[in-house]
Amino acid sequence: MSRIGRSPVSIPEKVKVSLNGSEISIEGPKGRLEKRFAPVVTIEEEDGNILVKAVNKTRFADAMTGTARSIINGMVEGVTKGFFKELEIHGVGFRAALNGNILNLSLGFSHPINYKVPEGITVTVTDNTKLKVEGIDKQMVGSVTADIRHFYPPEPYKGKGVRIVGERVRRKEGKTVA
Repeated sequence: MSRIGRSPVSIPEKVKVSLNGSEISIEGPKGRLEKRFAPVVTIEEEDGNILVKAVNKTRFADAMTGTARSIINGMVEGVTKGFFKELEIHGVGFRAALNGNILNLSLGFSHPINYKVPEGITVTVTDNTKLKVEGIDKQMVGSVTADIRHFYPPEPYKGKGVRIVGERVRRKEGKTVA
């Protein structure tokens, strides 16, 4: 079994956990998350901690204990603190605007890109070029961030595009005239 899978997940005071076999529901100050795992793991609550155990000694069961424990830890962190990712838009005339739950991106194409922000995710636009994606579900925040970045990933010659804050873009040298 993985070392991560063996360690317990501590439950903060304001968090309620309900278990049903390999299903877990976690409710906290920021919201509620539910998840069903493969039936090769069992989830137990003991002394204010959540323990994930393998049902049998297969390689898949051992792998799922670490995965399930990591996901449950993210769920507990999400309902207490939440998750966020920040994006930057680089390029002349590139901008973003938010109309309700529709994110309007002008990224140099002949048409604007309208992205519908999913339920449970909050997008904030500042300075027309900085975006902040927030939510309680770690996977959903990462997925929305990746979707937005996918519309115009940073290109290596001028560095234009949508990038995650802190992302390093490898720049290439352009053509030289001989």
